[in-house]
Amino acid sequence: MAADAAGATEIRGALARLRRTTGLPVAFGGLVDAGRQQVRISELSGNATPALRALAVSAGNGLGGKAVALARACAVTDYSSSRQISHEYDSAVAAEGLRSVLAVPVVVRRRVRGVLYGALRTAQPLGDRTLSAAVEAARDVEQALVVREEADHLLSAARPAAAADLGAVAAWEQMREAHAALRALVPRITDPVLRAELLAACGLLAPAPAAGAPGGTRGGAGGSARLTPREVDVLVWVAAGATNAVAARRLGLRSETVKGYLRSAMRKLGAHTRGEAVAAARRTGVLP
Repeated sequence: MAADAAGATEIRGALARLRRTTGLPVAFGGLVDAGRQQVRISELSGNATPALRALAVSAGNGLGGKAVALARACAVTDYSSSRQISHEYDSAVAAEGLRSVLAVPVVVRRRVRGVLYGALRTAQPLGDRTLSAAVEAARDVEQALVVREEADHLLSAARPAAAADLGAVAAWEQMREAHAALRALVPRITDPVLRAELLAACGLLAPAPAAGAPGGTRGGAGGSARLTPREVDVLVWVAAGATNAVAARRLGLRSETVKGYLRSAMRKLGAHTRGEAVAAARRTGVLP
């Protein structure tokens, strides 16, 4: 259910962007029902009636069903009279007053996961610019779904190790690998909400030690350090044994930029070597 809610949120955001970039008056869409070859219309933007809400579109039927079956974008200039599609949903489309309609599938790992629609209330061709914008909106949803699934997989893999014995070296190493992998995903995300969620997930794997625990206070050398996200990213890769060049490649930065972030982190942590910086960051809970 949580995954469906997250997917619906991505669909909702994509529909808003689609209307904003194309000027289309109506956009709607939804996810493929789990275990069934049908799309449930759950998100609507610019609609005047509830006629399309919760409509179940089966694969192969109507315009959206055709997009699901073919796994490619489809469009019609006049929905009700088009000979390119079947007409199971004409009454709902007519109730909303839609004429020209496009449908773009959301495809993740070769499986259709949802459909985005855009529509006009007049019968006129939808140009290449509009269709390209709809395809781009669907690609945004696809990327977001992939990143969420990767993050969920990494967190699921880390939880058993964390619960079993956090004092074991192997368990800690697995947590650190998961933390590094999650941090590596963050720079690839342009959606600020999704990026914040990933950073919060990273925080679950690197919680600050409790006061009074070994290294748990924030005082002392490096204890009051407030590292920037990029400084933490660099320390994550340094802790994994990466050279500055490798860290730069992983983070999409220049090697000199990585050196600058590392020097700044070392200064804040009161460290004189890379190893001291990693140890200090772990004592203060910045790294797991």
